[in-house]
Amino acid sequence: MVAEQSKTDAQPTQHQARIVIPEKHPMVTVLGTGDSLLRVIEKAFPAVDIHARGNEVTATGEPAETALVQRVFDEMMLVLRTGQPLTEDTVERSIAMLRKAAEDPNSPEAHERPSSVFTANILSNRGRSIRPKTLNQQGYVDAIDRHTIVFGIGPAGTGKTYLAMAKAVQALQAKQVNRIILTRPAVEAGERLGFLPGTLYEKIDPYLRPLYDALHDMIDPDSIPRLMAAGTIEVAPLAYMRGRTLNDAFIILDEAQNTSAEQMKMFLTRLGFNSKIVVTGDITQIDLPGGTTSGLRVVQDILDGVDDIHFTRLTSADVVRHKLVGRIVDAYSRYDAQGAQSAQGANGAAPQQSRRP
Repeated sequence: MVAEQSKTDAQPTQHQARIVIPEKHPMVTVLGTGDSLLRVIEKAFPAVDIHARGNEVTATGEPAETALVQRVFDEMMLVLRTGQPLTEDTVERSIAMLRKAAEDPNSPEAHERPSSVFTANILSNRGRSIRPKTLNQQGYVDAIDRHTIVFGIGPAGTGKTYLAMAKAVQALQAKQVNRIILTRPAVEAGERLGFLPGTLYEKIDPYLRPLYDALHDMIDPDSIPRLMAAGTIEVAPLAYMRGRTLNDAFIILDEAQNTSAEQMKMFLTRLGFNSKIVVTGDITQIDLPGGTTSGLRVVQDILDGVDDIHFTRLTSADVVRHKLVGRIVDAYSRYDAQGAQSAQGANGAAPQQSRRP
């Protein structure tokens, strides 16, 4: 791509960036169907006048803003060069990363290009690629590669479990481990396990269903029963981990906010040779009975600074579901913060840990 920058005659304080799109990239792949991607850029840069004609895009405005627009198109070209299509979400996240890098040269965004994040494949299955979609997610994936135990803590929709599952399948396919073990605490979210119909396994199955769903996205569904029958993949409640030593395994503990401190200790000490553990959870959605301390909360203080253990904290900015999910997470965070301040003001003491509404 060729880009030029020059001052306009009408406004000496403004600059114009001229961006030439290579012919191998049809303009519809750059601007989006019905100019949907162009509208995302225009909305993000309201003070910049952006025009597209032929295979050229011009951006006129303040020098810093036009330079950012030019960098956005540079990153878009790098993504297209890999054969990956552009989406509105990709463009929005690219703009956010580039703005953060421009505002803070010491931020992580300043040392990582958006295109390198959005094109880093973890796993491909049936023509579908699984990859991180934010810089924090990329850091989470890198931490799993570098450390033996990794905690992924954050709100719903941030890819904590999904990315961990993808790394587990990748490790199994690369023969880095011999088996995958997926576990969750069977704690009710308002329901009562004893009142559910069926056998114990049938009662527990709904708690493990999200793990099965993720597996079906990453492995040929026909091979899953065979792998489970052979013990290559095991999906079980956390209580079944007691007394075991797990060697040559990739172990994922999901919904870890619903473990007690004792259960968390029990689980972490199952670690055997040539194994890796990923623990995921959301400390704002705790379903434990009143008075029970979440193991995920206390473990952050207990293991902070321990070598080969890493904590990745994801935020609403890393939510990759519908845009409303991120806004909902932020709204609940503000509500909880206001409630905490009110409780402190009324009682002069910190409130108890929040429960899922």
